[in-house]
Amino acid sequence: MENSNVIVEKSLSFAIEIVKFCESLEANKKYVIARQLLRAGTAIGANVFESQHAESKADFVHKLKIAVKEANETVYWLKICEAVETYPYLSSLNEKAVELIRIISKIILTCKRQ
Repeated sequence: MENSNVIVEKSLSFAIEIVKFCESLEANKKYVIARQLLRAGTAIGANVFESQHAESKADFVHKLKIAVKEANETVYWLKICEAVETYPYLSSLNEKAVELIRIISKIILTCKRQ
């Protein structure tokens, strides 16, 4: 990783956990939710990573806003897993997604103030 960037590392680590969780969803034949969650959960880190090579401050903020949207969608799919008793659920994933939303939102606010 370039210069140990905390948000890049946290979002990558989260994406890896999402991939593993989605494998367990697929093992339980929960393919539709697995696909949606996999796409949203890994897109957070992809957008954070892309933001590190943004063309401008506006581009940087835009990519981070997309990451927050994907994180919110991830929370949505995790809530479905929590609500349906036949689905596996990990509360730690929800907590980490909410933490990513908080951190990325704070970065966006700080950037806008500068």
